[in-house]
Amino acid sequence: MKLFVRVIEARNIPGMDQNGLSDPYVKLQLGKQRFKTKVIKKSLNPSWSQEFCFKVEDLKDELIISVLDEDKFFNDDCIGQIKFPVSQVFDSIDKSLGTAWHPLHPKNKKLKNKDCGEIHLTINFLQSNCSLVDSQLEDEQLSTPQKFTESVSDCSVRSSNGSFRSTSPMKLDDSVSSKEDKSHSQTFAGKIAQIFSRSTDKDLASSSTGKTDLPDIQEDAVGDNEVVSDEQPNQSFDELMKTLESKDQETETPNNLPGGVVLDQLYSISSPELNSKVFSPDSTILTSLADLQGNTDLQIGSWKFESGGDSLKRVVTYTKAANRLIKATRANEEHTYVKVDGKTFAVLASVSTPDVPYGGNFKTELLYLITQGPELPSGEPCSQMVISWRVNFLQSTMMKGMIEGGAKQGIKESFDHYANILAQNVKPVEMKDVASNKEQVLASLQTEQESDWTLAVKFFSNFTVLSAIVLGVYVMVHIWLAAPSTIQGLEFVGLDLPDSIGELIVGGLMALQGARLLEFTSRFLQARAQKGSSDHGVKARGHGWLLTIALVEALNLAAVDSSGFCDPYVVFTCNGKSRTSSIKFQSADPQWNEIFEFDAMDDPPSKLDIEIFDFDGPFSEAESLGHAEINFVKSNISDLADVWLPLQGKLAQACQSKLHLRIFLDNTKGNNVVSDYLTKVEKEVGKKIKQRSPQTNSAFQKLFGLTAQEFLINDFTCHLKRRMPLQGRLFLSARIIGFHADLFGHKTKFFFLWEDIEDIQVVPPTLSSMGSPVVVITLKPGRGEDAKHGAKTQDAEGRLKFNFQTFVSFNVAYRTVMALWKARALTPEQKVQIVEEESEAKNSQTAEEENDAKMLQQEDSGSFSGIEDPVNQTLVYSSVIAVPTSFFMELFIGSELERKVMEKAGCVSYSQSPWEFDESDICQRHIYYKFDKSISRYSGDVTSTQQRSHLPENNNGWLIEEVMTLHGVPLGDYFSIQLKYQIEEIPSRSNGCNVQVFFGIAWLKSSRHQKRITKNILSSMQDRLKIIFSTVEKEFVSEQGVANA
Repeated sequence: MKLFVRVIEARNIPGMDQNGLSDPYVKLQLGKQRFKTKVIKKSLNPSWSQEFCFKVEDLKDELIISVLDEDKFFNDDCIGQIKFPVSQVFDSIDKSLGTAWHPLHPKNKKLKNKDCGEIHLTINFLQSNCSLVDSQLEDEQLSTPQKFTESVSDCSVRSSNGSFRSTSPMKLDDSVSSKEDKSHSQTFAGKIAQIFSRSTDKDLASSSTGKTDLPDIQEDAVGDNEVVSDEQPNQSFDELMKTLESKDQETETPNNLPGGVVLDQLYSISSPELNSKVFSPDSTILTSLADLQGNTDLQIGSWKFESGGDSLKRVVTYTKAANRLIKATRANEEHTYVKVDGKTFAVLASVSTPDVPYGGNFKTELLYLITQGPELPSGEPCSQMVISWRVNFLQSTMMKGMIEGGAKQGIKESFDHYANILAQNVKPVEMKDVASNKEQVLASLQTEQESDWTLAVKFFSNFTVLSAIVLGVYVMVHIWLAAPSTIQGLEFVGLDLPDSIGELIVGGLMALQGARLLEFTSRFLQARAQKGSSDHGVKARGHGWLLTIALVEALNLAAVDSSGFCDPYVVFTCNGKSRTSSIKFQSADPQWNEIFEFDAMDDPPSKLDIEIFDFDGPFSEAESLGHAEINFVKSNISDLADVWLPLQGKLAQACQSKLHLRIFLDNTKGNNVVSDYLTKVEKEVGKKIKQRSPQTNSAFQKLFGLTAQEFLINDFTCHLKRRMPLQGRLFLSARIIGFHADLFGHKTKFFFLWEDIEDIQVVPPTLSSMGSPVVVITLKPGRGEDAKHGAKTQDAEGRLKFNFQTFVSFNVAYRTVMALWKARALTPEQKVQIVEEESEAKNSQTAEEENDAKMLQQEDSGSFSGIEDPVNQTLVYSSVIAVPTSFFMELFIGSELERKVMEKAGCVSYSQSPWEFDESDICQRHIYYKFDKSISRYSGDVTSTQQRSHLPENNNGWLIEEVMTLHGVPLGDYFSIQLKYQIEEIPSRSNGCNVQVFFGIAWLKSSRHQKRITKNILSSMQDRLKIIFSTVEKEFVSEQGVANA
């Protein structure tokens, strides 16, 4: 008996791809017999109309029909399936289920309520003579291809259309699972048995147990085992490429595989020629590589179309040479073209070595990507070849880390040989030759200069102006021909009013036309004055990250003027700096060819904001024609060397506007970017930060999908507070802050830029925060939409708030977050403001605590009422000053003497508050000034609080105590400076007093630089005290001289 199945169509299947569509196909299985339909691209209601015939031997078997979504890069997704017991069909009327729609069910029973669509099927038994279709299907069954023999019981198994295939020279290759290899051998042996003996399936199974040579199996699988056609016309390699190119449906170029890039090289050859050199049947690359590595039994299969002619594949087999760890083993490589468009060629490789340990648990996948390279100064064609890899584990294993490490080492060694052999066949391009490409590209841009006449023609060649001129000439001719009218009504000499409604309407139209003409004339004069005002050609200054933008042209800009055109200009914004292009008048497809450079930045930029405006006069509000954003964190800078950006916005999307740019980002500080940045952050954090390994950085980049330029600074274990705390890790880099958690397989992952942060606050510990302070990060309105799922709340203005708590080391984590945020997102003014607010909060908290504490009154310790824990102070200056005590005390009363002396000592913008009584016999005041650059190259700010009281044992003596806080200097928030001036009269001298100065430092945070900082401050303080006291003596002598005169 034979079971006939006709797969007609499906409807309302869910979209499995990012574009909301699917690439569905159907797999059918009955016992060991398996069939597969063609793939329908980008459809939710596919139609197949294909027929299949199964040989039935046991009525207890089940017919399993599965609908899957093809994925060329990952495992095929199971859309839904349905099962029919053969006995159900046999017991039905006429042994047929007829033609009917059947609902599809999800493979996962937990999703039983999910709607998977419906499939239209015809299922019935054929007991006697089979139709022509049956005989064809029987032939199909005899040549069941390799891709049909894979297990269909699990819908998530990768299909042959979606696996990575290409030639790969490797020391350690991947392997397909032993199940798949077994099915291959069964297929080959089964075919031989059916052809010569026509025995039963049981005999076929027994015959398949014999050992079969792997090359023969693979050669047969590629040569014969095709559903569409076993015989294909002979085509040259170039013809095959042209056929694939004609079938290319603008598929996206695949991204590099996450394992890493093993080869990234430019070659002085066009991309089609490089593709032919590497992958054509005439290529000698593989042969030379096999000879170099000692591989034997190399067999290279021919390119064949599969999957209805949509996929071009071939198989390469060889015996890997033995090494110290692994004996000689057979390797099988399958590679498939996944993109061919004449300029870009992508080949995906899947390599299997089932004989190596754990070979059935994994396979290694590689991506060969050949694209057009930049233009060379010599004018020669250039192409770029990038090879990336990963290990795809088919089954979980405890040896995962060891397998990945071994694969990485073997791949690196093999591709070193591969690069050397390729360099012998194709001339590589040195980077110094490409370095001048930027200058060549920029030099090729010629700005078109518009003359006044050209501008006038653009402005005045429209219907409004022409109609106004014609109307004006017509009226003038009428005035010349017409006789003067008589005075009537309210008219008088010199005033001629309309005599009818028609004259009133005509007069109004003429007035409107005149106003429009005056408006055009005014705009023309403004355009003539401003046509050359732009930032084009302004050179960048400084050393660091230099951003250069070449604005080429725009297409399909929205027409917002009555003339049907617009007057566009472009504004670029990066790191708070803007560059503006010139205005192109009366054009919907303007061409600028202008170059803009941003001054060197210490840190790599995160994003570039672009917006196009329509110019409507210097005092009118500009209307936006569209905007775009370039995220340097996600975008590879090499891809931005020549890019078309689709513009966002209502007008831009309606007109499908786009902008042509060429963007270059260069670092002129050298190659120590990571170490230099970490050193700068260490100064702010006060803790040594270890540079992460390349493997860790690669895993970090892979986790969040970042570019290779991004590097990890630090990471902390913490909880993300939403409804319930979620434990994960907080990752900090130079440009982003990200969070990742994996709870029982449910992953939470997001990140946002430092520039997106508006405020960071610390909430005191509570019971709900498990006794830990909470770091609350608030984003700017409308920012971080991709991370919205990790936010705790969102306010009415669209600000997302993220709560992080229970850090293992809260102080280190908070200081690191604040240091990176200040470095990336704050202006200098905002940094000073935050430092002042923190200082004020710290001082107020200290004052409140001090009021409740007992005062320590020790001679060698400060008795300052605002200090909870006075530090031990040492005598740093002691001298007899030849001035009376009353004159010396003018240094502390806000007099002109104080101002002169402090400015002489390098205090700029010196100001002080009046003395106020704080406690009995104790006065207090506040002082503010800045350091001159001769004192400190950081020009930091100083806030100081002084207290004045009489000496306990001498009412003629004074005690001045001072606490100084430094702002805007490195580690200034780590300490405060305490000074104590002790001034006593000398009874034996009328013009003399004894001055002693005590010095101490109160450390608010620990730092390994305490000794160096103390020594530096003490030396500077002693020099300043000498200047202050000598200046006081000179001022006293000067006043005495004036008084005597």
